[in-house]
Amino acid sequence: MTTDGITVRALVLDAIDRPMRLESLAMRPPRTGEVQVALRASGVCHSDLRTRSGDWGSELPIVLGHEGAGVVEALGEGVGGISVGDHVVLAWVASCGRCRRCASGKAWACPAGNDVPFHEPSAPLRRGDQGVAQFLGLGTFAERVVVPQTAVVPIPRDVPFDVAALIGCAVSTGTGAVFHNARLRPGDSAVVLGCGGVGLSAVMGARVAGAHTIIAVDVNPEKLDLAGELGATHRVLGSTPAETAAGVRHIAPDGVDHAFETVGHPSTMRTAIDLLGMAGSAVLVGMPAEGTTLTIDPLELAARGQRIIGSNYGGTSPAADFATLCKLYLAGRLPVDRLISHRIGLDEVEQAFDEMADGRRARSVVVFDGA
Repeated sequence: MTTDGITVRALVLDAIDRPMRLESLAMRPPRTGEVQVALRASGVCHSDLRTRSGDWGSELPIVLGHEGAGVVEALGEGVGGISVGDHVVLAWVASCGRCRRCASGKAWACPAGNDVPFHEPSAPLRRGDQGVAQFLGLGTFAERVVVPQTAVVPIPRDVPFDVAALIGCAVSTGTGAVFHNARLRPGDSAVVLGCGGVGLSAVMGARVAGAHTIIAVDVNPEKLDLAGELGATHRVLGSTPAETAAGVRHIAPDGVDHAFETVGHPSTMRTAIDLLGMAGSAVLVGMPAEGTTLTIDPLELAARGQRIIGSNYGGTSPAADFATLCKLYLAGRLPVDRLISHRIGLDEVEQAFDEMADGRRARSVVVFDGA
């Protein structure tokens, strides 16, 4: 490594709904307040797929990926509390830690959280004279990243990198929806719509929180079997809203206390609301395409005392919550490793996207050399 930076392999998206290309990019050294991390694992999340498909607007060219864990290689000026050689997980909200939202435990809502300097002219990654954006300020479909110090959270060395990567987004989002957004209490009932990485994390979170009834819903029987192993007390194979409603109502005739929608589709969001009992809460965890709308009956909502809660990152405060999730994993109470259906290389991410889109995969994790 020199003061002029290094070359890294990364998957670059140049055009919406087109395959990413594996290529070599120049990466500058970390500047003031930045950290260079050699990645050891990166999760493949549905949010990456949504960006690739054009559901969300994004600057191009861009390196996707936002679930990452690795080893600190270099520090910029002024970085404290982190050392070269530390094992870390990355957070895609680089909160300031000082504003009133951070102080109240809402780091995900920090105004500075997405103000990450990866655009021209300060982009850490470059293709010749052109800056290459990093998705959500991270861009973990690359061998290495330079990110703000506030996006880097040290973790115990006995937490595997592939597990840590998922804690960085899927697990914190799913469990956070349970712990922070719904504030599920022991004895409550819950339904989780969608059993991908986030949905299965919500199932695990509901079990840790003490839910009495946990109903998992998906179109894939294999994912439902895994949900049962991770804590679901009941499973519903629901390919249509009517089928889902009938299956859940058979188990919970009066509705559930909490419904977690993790798919990001208006039909399942509507179903989540319809499955609520009196005073129930529907937590909308899945992120839909831009411009999606949802129709509700405000009179019914008010009369039944129900709540619809938007969930961003599961209300996560990375510095505190990542540590808690690591402890739960090490104690055997949160078997995050069970979420990993495939361990792959960077050149297999496109295939992982295809199989994620049609519901065949729970969570794929890119494993880099040295992991």
